[in-house]
Amino acid sequence: MKQSLLLLHGALASEAQVKPLARELSAFYNVHTFSFSGHGGRPLETEKFSMQGFAAEVTEFIQEHRLAPVHVFGYSMGGYAALAAAAATPGIIRSITTLGTKLDWSPATAALETRFLDLDTMRAKVPQYVTQLEQQHAPTALPDLLAATAAMMRRLGTAPLLSPNTLASLAVPVQVMVGELDKTAGVDASRYFADHMTHATFEILMNTPHPLERVNPDLLVSRIARFIETAA
Repeated sequence: MKQSLLLLHGALASEAQVKPLARELSAFYNVHTFSFSGHGGRPLETEKFSMQGFAAEVTEFIQEHRLAPVHVFGYSMGGYAALAAAAATPGIIRSITTLGTKLDWSPATAALETRFLDLDTMRAKVPQYVTQLEQQHAPTALPDLLAATAAMMRRLGTAPLLSPNTLASLAVPVQVMVGELDKTAGVDASRYFADHMTHATFEILMNTPHPLERVNPDLLVSRIARFIETAA
């Protein structure tokens, strides 16, 4: 019987982001995906648009689909949500693989991240990306999604859900991966937090930046599968 695997997308994305990966992994696992609230056309409810809310959605999805304990891959924000869900509700997750997940949240790092969420700047620099986001998240207005994302990041900066102590208490095996060229998650910060996890492995993907579409898909599939087999 195939094991179950849940794939979680990053910020300003939707489950469509991990669908190519899901197709590759479906030969080996029962793969599940979903879009977080406010993403991919799902309603944006301000009170639920938070990392606590996204972690709760991970837990709810796992419980509603009777997947526990399930293996999870989380890209960027999805990895943070997976780790937070595992910390809040032990036993629902069997293993976690994160890629490009930013763990070093502070007011300063949040300020650096939110400066990229200015719509006028985005329209000037990456107009095609703005059009893509507008289509992907309709009927949610892009300014509303950007504002909610920025607010979520600022809250994380003020009160991170995952401290070194919280991560040290995780009983679930975690594979932390970060690209050598990833300026969002950062190699040094990723290593620092991975070192606090009792059951973690850490790997730098050489010549790899932050965007998921720039990651070698064959390498990613092999790393996820290898870790699942060792953690099963």
